[in-house]
This record gives sequence, structure tokens and C-alpha cells, in this order.
Amino acid sequence: MGTKTVDETGAEPGTEATEVTEAAEATEVANDDRAVDMTKTDAVDETAAEDTEAGEDGADTDADDTDAAVGDVPAGPTGVGQGAGAVVSAALGLVSLTGSWIGTVAGARQTLVGQLKSSSGSASVAEQIQAVYGDAWQTTALWGGLFALAALVTGVVVLARPAFGSPARPQAPWIKSVSWAGIALGVIGLLLAVLKYTDALLGLPSAG
Repeated sequence: MGTKTVDETGAEPGTEATEVTEAAEATEVANDDRAVDMTKTDAVDETAAEDTEAGEDGADTDADDTDAAVGDVPAGPTGVGQGAGAVVSAALGLVSLTGSWIGTVAGARQTLVGQLKSSSGSASVAEQIQAVYGDAWQTTALWGGLFALAALVTGVVVLARPAFGSPARPQAPWIKSVSWAGIALGVIGLLLAVLKYTDALLGLPSAG
């Protein structure tokens, strides 16, 4: 009779080999899964590193663009001198209309000179009026005209300055306004000075 051999544990000989094989396959599957997970982790890390580098490159590019934009601004005058010139022009024009200290002193001096000339008594009344008042009036008008001319020239120079500077820097509107005000006051002051000097405005009374 044929007898089927069974080991002491009661298991068949092929069962143990099958279990070992299945355990090995399970281990390989686990190792493969672990390798896949590590591959995914490495891929994520590489993607994050690439994004970080891209961000840094973008930041560098933005910084370069900003530097280039700043560097494209042409260097030139800041407009402080032009603003000061405009204010000076307006001030000179106002002084030409209201009178200046130097004009007042010059007129008083001319009055004293006229009094000394007419003190002899040989001059006529008309000559005395002209020496005491007329000459002083004309001296005051002369100084007013000089201030008006200075205001006019200064205002024109300020307005013409951008044509000889940097065209990329336009002149501020307030500088133009004040310069035009100085020019207008200068023209008015110069016209009044001419009228006063020629006795066309507020001339001396007649002695006859």
C-alpha cells in the first residue's frame, strides 16, 4: 500500500515553499511601493526647488527691470534754480511798481542836488521846479524802469531755460505761471517808467 508522507507539523511539503514565495512577493511589492513613494517625494522636492529658483529668477528680473527703469531717467536739473528765478522775476516786477529803497534814496538825493542848484536865486520858477522835483521824479522813474527790465529779462530766461536743458524734464506749471507773472509785471513797470520819465504821466505843473 502507498503511504502519504506528512511532516510532524501536519503540513504538506509544498505548503511551506508556497508561503515563503508569497512572503517574498509581498516584501518585493512593499519595497516597490516604498520606492514609488520615494520617487514621488523626490519629484515633489525637485518641483518645489524649481519653483523656488523660478521665483528667485523672477525677483532678480524684477529688480533688474527696476534698476533699468531708474537708470533710464535722465539726470538733469531739479528745477530749484528755475523756481527761484521765477520768484525773483515776480518780486522784481512788483518792486518796479511799488518803488524800491534805492530808488527812493536816489530821488531824495536828486532833490537835495536840485535845492542846492536853485539856492542862488537866479533860476526861474520853472527851473527850480525842474531841479527840485522834476529831476528827482525822473530819477525814481529810471530806477523803477531798471527793476522792471530786470524782471522782464529774468522771466524770459526762466521760460527759455528748458529749451537748453533736458527735454525729458518738463518745466513745472507753477514755475511757468510765476515767470509769466514776473514778465507781465515787468512790462507794466517798464511802460510806467517810460511814461513817468517823459512826463507823459503825472508831469510837472506849469509855472506860467
